[in-house]
Amino acid sequence: MNYYLKVLRQWKDFDGRSDRREYWMFVLVNFAISMALLTIDQLISPGNEVLSGIYSLFIFIPGIAVTIRRLHDIGKSGWMQLVILIPLIGWIWFLVLMVNEGEAGRNQYGESLRQTRF
Repeated sequence: MNYYLKVLRQWKDFDGRSDRREYWMFVLVNFAISMALLTIDQLISPGNEVLSGIYSLFIFIPGIAVTIRRLHDIGKSGWMQLVILIPLIGWIWFLVLMVNEGEAGRNQYGESLRQTRF
């Protein structure tokens, strides 16, 4: 949960790096919250997804920011997330990029988080 809150606090920070753990914990918590809100929406009014829609708008920019920082961690530009637009292959390529380990040491986007965390 701390990683999720860290991403929300850094919602406007598109510079720097985010490691795998931060990115995937954000994705996991985000998925759980989305499913819970979707379930509540369906219980209250089937076909009406107001709560999950508002949450999606709220989380859109922080999600893009953490994805850009994750791509920076593996030495790629944030624009690389547009690879998703390539049908089928783009999603697979994006998933492979997101599960790759970050570059050790300093890269053009900043210092490695593994070295600065402890």
